[in-house]
Amino acid sequence: MIAIKNGRIVQPDRILDGKVLVIDGDRIHSIADEIPPADRVIDAHGRYITPGFFDVHSDKIEQFILPRPTAQFDFELALKECERELLHLGITTIYHSFSLLKDELFGKSPLRTRENVEKMAALIRDIHDRNHLIHHRFHLRIEIDNLDAYDIAKAMIEEGLAHEISFMDHSPGQGQYRNLAIYKETIGKYHGREIEELGFEKVLEMQRNKETLSFAQLRELCALAHEKGIAVASHDDDTPEKLEINREIGVDISEFPIHIETARRAREMGFATVVGAPNILLGGSHSGNMSAAEAIKAGCADILCSDYYPPAILHSIFAMNRDCGIPLPEMVSKATLNPARAMGLEADYGSVEPGKKADLLVIDILDGYPVITHVLVDGRTTSRVEYRR
Repeated sequence: MIAIKNGRIVQPDRILDGKVLVIDGDRIHSIADEIPPADRVIDAHGRYITPGFFDVHSDKIEQFILPRPTAQFDFELALKECERELLHLGITTIYHSFSLLKDELFGKSPLRTRENVEKMAALIRDIHDRNHLIHHRFHLRIEIDNLDAYDIAKAMIEEGLAHEISFMDHSPGQGQYRNLAIYKETIGKYHGREIEELGFEKVLEMQRNKETLSFAQLRELCALAHEKGIAVASHDDDTPEKLEINREIGVDISEFPIHIETARRAREMGFATVVGAPNILLGGSHSGNMSAAEAIKAGCADILCSDYYPPAILHSIFAMNRDCGIPLPEMVSKATLNPARAMGLEADYGSVEPGKKADLLVIDILDGYPVITHVLVDGRTTSRVEYRR
């Protein structure tokens, strides 16, 4: 057994002081008043003890595989290096997000081909049979104008390669790009083949006339995912009408709602709502959309994800507590219990409670910033850091 003493245990509704956290194997055994006979005792020195972060949307792995357009590294090497960074940032469960796009408007990437998406998904599924540090999952993002994505997604779900799916629509004039000026500026930065060859007006015409996956196909993918215990998300919801359609299809989660009103309505309709932690640190959306901090203060943001910047989860939790007065247990739950619940895994993950997996963080505050000194995954210390001065 392992005992952790002198820690401030952050539970979903409170912070426990003066208790001892007892771990047996890969599970939390108990929360005790005294230190029991143990093989090892960890002194938390008054620091916070929280669950490991449960990140349901991250594309960080792409930066490790393809740090430059002409430099593609071995997938497993990249995954092992990526997980080392994620571990030190407190992310013990990660849903790596990979997109199946049709065109090159948002940049040409070899990682978004069918071959490489399936290759990465297979690696993530199989990595748990080899040496690894954290829990890896695969989040398949489906652009609805990619007609080939239907068969690809169906096969990946049936083969157990996908652990979450989401539907995306990056068409101009709605969703994330309802503002055409922002859309034009964004796709211009990627220098994709279509915008370079056709020009903006032709691209708009092409986008307005494109085919998309049918309602029946999207509903079938949702049903198949649910049969396999896989959660389904939508992306950039901007109207109540879109939410109604998503509910009919069978979607469970609303990722990055565009407006506070949409986020509020999504929660009323039973969707879990996801916001990006970088949005909090930057003071707002880089696309001019909803402020994640305002959504949290308004009570309509359930889940914090890292999106493209993994350090943001840790820092945004403490920033919202310090600057906005949001209780620390509530903020921690947005990165732990709430996402675990959305994925249907709350019985094992997401809170410091007896019987759950011992995926744990010990967090200190130094120079006004939160820092992680210990990470335990499945009850084993996988990271230990002490700062010096």
